[in-house]
Amino acid sequence: MTVHLIADETLTAVLARMLAALAGPGQTILLDGPVGAGKTHLARAFIRARQGDLAEDVPSPTFTLVQTYDDPLGTEIWHADLYRLTDPSELDELGLDEAMDSAISLIEWPDRMEALPEHALTILIQPHDDPDLRHITLTGWPDLPRLVQRAQFIAASDRAEARVLPLAGDASARRYFRLIGPQGNAVLMDDPSGDNARFVAMTRWLRGHDFGAPELLAEDPQNGFLLVQDLGDDLVARVLARNPEAAPAIYTRITDFLVALHRHPVPDFVQPLDGPTMAEQVGMFAEWYPGAVGAPPQDAAQVAPLIAELHARLAADLPPVLALRDFHAENLIWRGEAPLGLIDYQDAVAAHPAYDLVSALQDARRDADPAIEAACIARYLAETGLDPDRFHAAYALLGAQRNLRIIGIFTRLCLRDGKPRYLDFMPRVWRYIQRNLDHPDLAPLAQVIGTLPAPDATIIERIRSQCPNR
Repeated sequence: MTVHLIADETLTAVLARMLAALAGPGQTILLDGPVGAGKTHLARAFIRARQGDLAEDVPSPTFTLVQTYDDPLGTEIWHADLYRLTDPSELDELGLDEAMDSAISLIEWPDRMEALPEHALTILIQPHDDPDLRHITLTGWPDLPRLVQRAQFIAASDRAEARVLPLAGDASARRYFRLIGPQGNAVLMDDPSGDNARFVAMTRWLRGHDFGAPELLAEDPQNGFLLVQDLGDDLVARVLARNPEAAPAIYTRITDFLVALHRHPVPDFVQPLDGPTMAEQVGMFAEWYPGAVGAPPQDAAQVAPLIAELHARLAADLPPVLALRDFHAENLIWRGEAPLGLIDYQDAVAAHPAYDLVSALQDARRDADPAIEAACIARYLAETGLDPDRFHAAYALLGAQRNLRIIGIFTRLCLRDGKPRYLDFMPRVWRYIQRNLDHPDLAPLAQVIGTLPAPDATIIERIRSQCPNR
């Protein structure tokens, strides 16, 4: 993979900081080009980005040949300038060959080496007719075009001086980076599908109704980049983990948020999540789970039509409300008395009022106290005046549908995408399914699911053994 670009000093530094966000132990970056091209400028920006607040002075190692730096992100950085190297055998004395196995290595004048390391990234910097610009050619890493596009987007924003750090992503192809700079923190959202329009529309609607979505700071809709306000690290999931006794108060706030959200008319740009759509989505379960666990497909094939039939009978009587859909503790940010921070809501839909309550209270990643779940449902019913019997039946149905679909997604993530880590959540999700199927109105669905093996340790290991990256 090779990418060519023309860069000024700012873009070169941003490119270095983006590389610093992605580099890991054992990776080597070769900096090639004539004297004065800007190799040390790039290396200096890279090292300072890795070190953050602990950044040292970064002199050129022209005379010392090698400078080493502690890396707060968990490795060591070696910066070598081999211009004055007289014999490649001297590299053994410097220890650079050995360091390349475990450190991040930045090597200027790599042509002095006897052999170039495999899998290295080569950055060739050459002069341009404009003395303020450089021709830069990058070769060797996968996904280099996207990396360069990210750097260009940041360089064109008012955050060009920001340090870049990767943030945990989700099960999609989207990637997230935190930008730390003098204007405050921001988050770069990178959606290679270019489908940020729904997120932007939903953000503007939420902020226009005083809900806690992030401010939009910069947009490149054509290439799928957004720069948004950083709402912080206090995910509700983390707050619950370190302060479990706060769960009743936190889930009460979540319930009250949904009550307030559902008082507004559904925006006209969201799609419906009705019975037929839910039936289609739950097909994910029948498609992936039975085959993975060695069960015949006939029984699971009945799940989708049953979902459609039950939805028409139990949940189609209420007008839909806005549902943020992936509404759980990993996508909510606790900000004290300020409104709950919201992220990952681009897939919002118009659905039954119970949908997001199920999403929050039957969380695949953590156990929810059934007493808290019952209290939140009671609070929602008291605030909305909905019929309790009808609501409980619909809640159980939506819980069963959502969690069966999640089982299918987790199975597919392992078998198709080589991501087995989600399998560990399966037993909890299955317990939610069983709890929902205890509702008498779901007896036909319970009978079908009862013919399939539960994801116990043996079944999970069977699925894991089929993972291509095992």
